[in-house]
Amino acid sequence: PTGDSSMVLQAQEEIIEMKDVFSVKLKRRRFVGQKKGGTLLGITIFKCLNKEGNKLTDCAVHLNNLSEDHCQSWFRHLKEILNGFQNRPKSLKVFVNPSSHKREATHVYYEQVAPLFKLADIKTDVTVTEYEGHALAVLKECELQAFDGVVCVGGDGSVSEVAHGLLLKAQIDAGKDTDYIPTPVRAPVPLGVIPAGTTNTLAHTLYGIKHAVTATLHIVMGHIQPVDVCTFSTPSKLLRFGFSAMFGFGARTLALAEKHRWMPSSQRKDFAFIKTLADLKPEECELSFLPLQIPQEDSRENDRKKKAKIKKKGSKDQWHKIQGHFLNVSIMAIPCLCSMAPRGLAPNTRLNNGSMALILVQNTSRTEFIKHLKRYASVKNQFNFPFVETYTVQEVKVQPRPKSGHDAKENTYLNPASAEGNYPWNIDGDLMKEASEVHVRVHPQLINLYGVNTDDLESSQATCNCI
Repeated sequence: PTGDSSMVLQAQEEIIEMKDVFSVKLKRRRFVGQKKGGTLLGITIFKCLNKEGNKLTDCAVHLNNLSEDHCQSWFRHLKEILNGFQNRPKSLKVFVNPSSHKREATHVYYEQVAPLFKLADIKTDVTVTEYEGHALAVLKECELQAFDGVVCVGGDGSVSEVAHGLLLKAQIDAGKDTDYIPTPVRAPVPLGVIPAGTTNTLAHTLYGIKHAVTATLHIVMGHIQPVDVCTFSTPSKLLRFGFSAMFGFGARTLALAEKHRWMPSSQRKDFAFIKTLADLKPEECELSFLPLQIPQEDSRENDRKKKAKIKKKGSKDQWHKIQGHFLNVSIMAIPCLCSMAPRGLAPNTRLNNGSMALILVQNTSRTEFIKHLKRYASVKNQFNFPFVETYTVQEVKVQPRPKSGHDAKENTYLNPASAEGNYPWNIDGDLMKEASEVHVRVHPQLINLYGVNTDDLESSQATCNCI
């Protein structure tokens, strides 16, 4: 500092915690057209700022000093501190889906995301996907050890494909049989989600809002959140890794929307929703599920009795079976927040509690079903209906029962896919058709996602370096 010391004492003091800083740059004065060199003026610190409503933004703090040695010393030491944060990525593999929502993903990435990655000195390898399955094909051949993380810019379907590809690649690298995976290995690198789709369920669940800059800063800052993942399998093969699924109304709505791809995204989804609601029909199926086993602290004697009882009872008796007609079946390992369901589609589950929410909507009138759907948009309990049942489970098996006679003919007109024996599933916004039994298992903390809960951010402030 130069000048009168009394002026220095009157300056306002500000404390910056280094956990909030993501970049430090030398500040120079350059002439027009000059790209290198220039008079050194000081350094600029870029920090992540918490705004209201879970939103993050970046801001710059300028420190001025004309001593080049002094500036270089500060710059070097601050860079050393930043390099000490373990989870912050240095290199990322990025997938951009240009077809997401209103074809805005490319613009979102290059205008809002890429500049922050560059500012944080993160190297990127970008693939702009050209067709469905492109990201999966690239990931199968990708050398993931060259990257600190994988990022997807797109909607729920794009994120689901990248997450599936990332986990499938982990099984291949581990030498596992990808047809049947009872105990999958964890993803080797975290996954970042930049929302650029219509609903952005996973992004809302991770960040609380749809905001590309907030998602980018969570990635830059290396905020890691372990998340449970489900495997969706038939008796003979693995179908998909995913976070949530719907069978019945939610799946048939998506199937109808996919047939009208020529329509704009929002119109297509509104049309499919109204049409499926008008043609509301239940699916007959048999459901088997294994309830979550909650360990309890018992005495040794009670433990011995419990083990003997389990051994005598046998594992088959632990499964519960329900057979009937269901309008919708939801199986979700995450809360699935979105703008249309602020409490989440499955508000009673968490990102990493090792369980799934099984939500069964039995056959009822269209009026009552609409009342149930409307509850999702409010703070009221959407499950407080006599025809809705919820369970906390570890595994679920869904076995559809083919329709026959007059019901089959009617179903052919309303839903040709199920009439052919292929029943639609909505897995993370992706359509999948299966004829046989689908077995869903939850695998605790199988993948790390960039993003943290607000409580986690607040509790970490006590263990940070600061200047």
